[in-house]
Amino acid sequence: QVQLVESGGGSVQAGGSLRLSCAASGYVARPYFIGWFRQAPGKERSGVATIYSSTYTSTYYADSVKGRFTISQDNTKNTVYLQMNSLKPEDTAMYYCAATQRWNIDPLVQAEYEYWGQGTQVTVSS
Repeated sequence: QVQLVESGGGSVQAGGSLRLSCAASGYVARPYFIGWFRQAPGKERSGVATIYSSTYTSTYYADSVKGRFTISQDNTKNTVYLQMNSLKPEDTAMYYCAATQRWNIDPLVQAEYEYWGQGTQVTVSS
């Protein structure tokens, strides 16, 4: 069983930055996808960024965050990060970390993931 714990959320003004962390415990063998999803009130949960780790690493981003957000991982700490820069009010949402060991998936589709964290709130004020 994989457990995911998010941290790093908070409140920030537009243009500011935050770094989210997702600490994974349990058995997470490569290959895997670990990604960030977000859900704003009244909206569906959507993919933000995902990292695929195998013998190589690939990253995937939603168009709305390309150039502003960066996903990375520290294998020594079993932690995945989401660096969020140039934040906008529309980035306000609950952010969730998710993981899967399935392959050949659409990496930004939430239904592909079976392990989820509890979420961390990000609020961006104008």
